[in-house]
Amino acid sequence: MNWFGASIVLVATTWAGWEWSNRLKQRPQQIRQLKTFLQALEAEVTFGLTPIDEACDKLAAQCDPPLSTFISDFSNRLKQGGYQAERAWEEALNELWTRTSLKKSEKEILTQFGQTLGVYGRTEQKKQIMLALTHLEREEAEARDELKRFEKLFRSLGLLTGLLLVLLLI
Repeated sequence: MNWFGASIVLVATTWAGWEWSNRLKQRPQQIRQLKTFLQALEAEVTFGLTPIDEACDKLAAQCDPPLSTFISDFSNRLKQGGYQAERAWEEALNELWTRTSLKKSEKEILTQFGQTLGVYGRTEQKKQIMLALTHLEREEAEARDELKRFEKLFRSLGLLTGLLLVLLLI
């Protein structure tokens, strides 16, 4: 019976380490998806002359969850009326946040970008998108660096924590 309990503790802590590592791996992927979305939004708004809500409908189908859910939610809020783009963006972003691996710095970048939505003309909006992209590129580089440094560490830490607990309990 002791071995059964020890193996459960070891499996649970190892799984936790892998889960933590997986969240670390998802962050650069999600930042890349955000960058792709912003680039496509820029093209739709600048060259396609598409309203933001229609552009977001098109782009949501091209993205993976949880970003596609965020874009759809933002678009739906705009269509409901009574929402300014900034408020719709912020509320959709707040709902998205718990389902991502993104950090507070990315949220701040996206919040600042959302404050510019619908405020400027096409040229200025393009500049705001480029600014957000620049900040997201910096965050993506940081996320990749963290992934390289900590991915194996978190996996190993889960296993070693489990071994330590098993040794202490036996």
